[in-house]
Amino acid sequence: MGAPMEADWEVEIGGGAIIDACWPGLIDLRTSPGHAFDLPEAANFPSLAHSLVTLNAEDSPVWTSKCDLWPVPQGDFDPDELDAPPESAFGLACYIDLLPRSSQLWSTPALAVEWAKAACDRLRKIPLHSCRIDLIIRRAIVTPDGPPDQLELGITAYLTACGATEAEAAQTLASALTTFATTLNALSTVE
Repeated sequence: MGAPMEADWEVEIGGGAIIDACWPGLIDLRTSPGHAFDLPEAANFPSLAHSLVTLNAEDSPVWTSKCDLWPVPQGDFDPDELDAPPESAFGLACYIDLLPRSSQLWSTPALAVEWAKAACDRLRKIPLHSCRIDLIIRRAIVTPDGPPDQLELGITAYLTACGATEAEAAQTLASALTTFATTLNALSTVE
């Protein structure tokens, strides 16, 4: 059995990073899941598109509002932090902004933290090395005309993978994305 996946969470509610679900380029994959394959970020990385379809499925506890994919230059990641061999020279990363399908899921920071902890606990039980997932709880704008004192929350998920070759890094990120999406779909509420 391999080493468990690296997964962690943190809260960044007071900073300037806000998940904006109302941005002009939003393609709502809840109603148009097939468009995930048309997104520029996913066009050359089908595993990202498949994961977006899974995360936006009707039975998913979350939906997505934005994502990106990029190569990580050698030196910008530490193979040890990804439980990877030292010769891992190629990195690939992505982020996915997640929002709760139910307003009750993350209605308070404490509930969002509890959910993120449960997600990380499940992910850490999965044998997958050379990658890590970081869940960052942030403020979100989901209802633009909501009350000004309403605290809406989202989670930005950062997934990073590495390998000895570009293909190996891409394969590991693909596995991490699939594992991530299926794990989150099974986590509708905190046990």
